[in-house]
Amino acid sequence: MDNNDVFKKLRVALQLRDDQIVEILELVDFRISKAEIGAFFRNADHPNYMECGDQVLRNFLNGLIIHLRGTKEEPKNAQDVINKNKEAVAKAKSERPASAPFEKPKKPAAKKPAMKGPPQRPKKPAPVVEKVKFNNGKKKNS
Repeated sequence: MDNNDVFKKLRVALQLRDDQIVEILELVDFRISKAEIGAFFRNADHPNYMECGDQVLRNFLNGLIIHLRGTKEEPKNAQDVINKNKEAVAKAKSERPASAPFEKPKKPAAKKPAMKGPPQRPKKPAPVVEKVKFNNGKKKNS
């Protein structure tokens, strides 16, 4: 199990979104973009896949401790933070519109120009190779 797998499992278990992961990493003064985080969660055979280094995972875990427990001066209850995240996820799901079938916006059909005269068929191109009879290596008797 590599760092990417650990990172994925923590994200799923704690129901964290990419923007929340960025905030957690900023708690320990570690700046990273959402695109880089998304690269950690891709399949290993994807062209944009990136290995999660030890430094990134270490800073995420240290930030997660501060996020869940708080600091010595301002302690938090970890279960309250987790429940708050669950409520935020449920709220985000309920705000999304129901899964309606996707409809393409309809464009007005372009009018074709009127044809003059009878319809014409395209001409067949001339054959590239002439017709040749092969004797399959047999000699002719003449």
